[in-house]
Amino acid sequence: MAGTALTAFSHSMEVTPMRIGFIGVGNMARAIIDGLLANKTVAGSDLYLHSGHIEHYGDYAQTIGAHVMNDNAAVVANSDIVVLAVKPKIYGRVLDVLQPAFAEHKVVLASIVSGVSLAELSQHVPAGQPIVRLLPNLNVKIGAGMTAYAINDAAEDDAQTVLGLFDAIGKTMELNEDDFSTFVALAGSAPAFAYLFIDAMARAGVKHGISKADAVRIAAQTVAGSAEMVLAGTTSPSDLIDQVCSPNGSTIRGYLTMEDKGFSSSVVAGLDATIARENGGD
Repeated sequence: MAGTALTAFSHSMEVTPMRIGFIGVGNMARAIIDGLLANKTVAGSDLYLHSGHIEHYGDYAQTIGAHVMNDNAAVVANSDIVVLAVKPKIYGRVLDVLQPAFAEHKVVLASIVSGVSLAELSQHVPAGQPIVRLLPNLNVKIGAGMTAYAINDAAEDDAQTVLGLFDAIGKTMELNEDDFSTFVALAGSAPAFAYLFIDAMARAGVKHGISKADAVRIAAQTVAGSAEMVLAGTTSPSDLIDQVCSPNGSTIRGYLTMEDKGFSSSVVAGLDATIARENGGD
């Protein structure tokens, strides 16, 4: 499969009940789980969890009503989809131990391990194992995520089941794996940059007499509404800027001052540094 088409399913879409396992229960795994539970795509009783330290996730599992499994093989044995959410440095060891479990049970492996390709994953599972590689961002927690995906040939018939889950907590886009590092910068890391922009706007509001709490609300809603304007139609961000900037007005004065101070070039430089680091640079 190839292309970069954005799929936009209704968040109220019905997903066939299924058992979903999580190997690793860190921040991203919990964001996915919380998003799926919030919109009732799954119930806590549909979830099977295991991670290295029960003290780090046992209370969370009990709160949401999920099953805590004794080991990763039990997660595979009880699941239809297994989300691999471990640190990149241990993924190979984790999967190597699970090869007999994957051979015995028909499950789809959905990996959210950063920087690990389909080809690398396939070296640690039985031949023919369906694999979907996913890069979600933390906004899946509130049903507003952006997730890139790629699939192997074995997952052609099974991918839609996995993607239906992520369509329920945001948007999905199929990308070539060569573009995943750029996606990490644009979707995975960029929320931090968006928060930085909102915070900077709010600080300017404080400078001019508005409380920080009110300034944050104003800035955040403005950014959210502006993003909706971009997503709602075919007008480019550049054209939308022109619509706001009246001749000799205050907005064009502020816009040009930001550009004079290096706003756009700083954003591009920040993304360049993020992509370089994602690709293994210092």
